[in-house]
Amino acid sequence: MAFAPQIKIPATYMRGGTSKGVFFRLQDLPEAAQQPGPSRDALLMRVIGSPDPYGKQIDGMGAATSSTSKTVILSKSTRPGHDVDYLFGQVAIDKAFVDWSGNCGNLSAAVGPYAIANGLVSADRIPANGPCTVRIWQANIGKTIVAHVPITNGEVQETGDFELDGVTFPAAEVALEFMDPADEGEDGGAMFPTGNLVDDLEVPGVGTFKATLINAGIPTIFLNAKDIGYTGTELQSAINGDRTALTRFETIRAWGAVKMGLIKDIAEAATRQHTPKVAFVSPPQSYAASGGKSVEAADVDLLVRALSMGQLHHAMMGTAAVAIGTAAAVPGTLVNLAAGGGERHAVRFGHPSGTLRVGAEARLDGGKWVVTKALMSRSARVLMEGWVRVPG
Repeated sequence: MAFAPQIKIPATYMRGGTSKGVFFRLQDLPEAAQQPGPSRDALLMRVIGSPDPYGKQIDGMGAATSSTSKTVILSKSTRPGHDVDYLFGQVAIDKAFVDWSGNCGNLSAAVGPYAIANGLVSADRIPANGPCTVRIWQANIGKTIVAHVPITNGEVQETGDFELDGVTFPAAEVALEFMDPADEGEDGGAMFPTGNLVDDLEVPGVGTFKATLINAGIPTIFLNAKDIGYTGTELQSAINGDRTALTRFETIRAWGAVKMGLIKDIAEAATRQHTPKVAFVSPPQSYAASGGKSVEAADVDLLVRALSMGQLHHAMMGTAAVAIGTAAAVPGTLVNLAAGGGERHAVRFGHPSGTLRVGAEARLDGGKWVVTKALMSRSARVLMEGWVRVPG
C-alpha cells in the first residue's frame, strides 16, 4: 500500500509573553489552507498534534497546555494604516476543532518581531536603531494593536533584561497598545453586554453569583473568589486536578456566555472553548507563586486567577489582562472593587506565577463607558525556524 510522503511548510516556533505558537506566513501555506475552512483547520491540528485522546500532543508541535496549543497566520496588510494582518487559531488538545473566536494577547507580542523579520513590514519603516512601531490588524476580533519592537543594527532585538513573571529568562521588552479594546457589537452596545457593571449570574444547579461581564480584550466573566469558595491565592494544582471544580467552572462559563449573548444555548459552549474566559478576583494577599517567588500583599492591587480552555492558567492570558485593566478602570466593577475602588488608570495584579501591570484609559461618554486603549509590556523570542512537516 502506498503512503503519501510528508509535506514541509515554512514556519517559525515562537514564544510571545507566556505562550508559544507556530507562526506561518499566509503565502507559505498549501493553497487549500490559504482560505478559512476544513482544510486549514485540519492542517493546523495536524501541525499541533490534535486531536489527541491522550492529551499530550506527542505527535505534533503542541505541548499539551492551552498556552502552547496555538497557531498564527500573518500576511501583509491591505488595510489602510496597518502593516500586518494577524489571525490566531486556538487548537483544542483532545477535540477536533480550531477556535477562531478570539485573540491571543501573549502571542500578540511576537507578531511585530515576526512581521519585521519576515518581510511583512516595509523596509522604510524599520529604523537602524530604536523602536519600530508595527501596526497590527487583529483579524479575529477586528481591532488594532500597536507593537513597539526594539531594533538594533537593523534587526529585531530579542535579548534584554525585561523580566516577565511566568517566563524563566529575561528578554527584550515589547510594549503593546490594544486600541479601542472593547467589543461594542453589531448593535453598538457598550462593552458591558448586559448594560450592568455587576450582574446576578444564575447558573442552574450551581448557584447565583455576582459577576462582571465584559467584552474588552477578550470576553470575560469575573467572579469574586470568596463567592465560589476560593481565596484568590490558588495555584494550578489546587484546581486543575479537581474535576468537579473544572466541571463547575465550565458550567458557569457556558451560562455566562449565554447571558453575554455570545451563544444562544449552553450546548454551543463546547465548540467555543476559547471564549469567554472565566476569572475570579480577590483583594491583595501574600502568597508564594508557582516558581517560589514571594508575592506580598503590599506589592499588588488585587489578585486574579483565570481559566483558559478548561484549565487554570499558569500565569495570565494577555487578552484577559486587557480585560482586567479595562474593568479595573471602571469604578464599580468587581475587578475595580477588589482593587479598592475609585478611579484607576493602571493596576498591578497577582497571578499564579507572579505579578503583572496593565493600564487602561477609560472615560464615561454619554452615559456609556469607553476605553480608548489598554497598555502592557511582554517579550518575545524565536525558538526555532525552518519547516514543519505533516503527513500529506
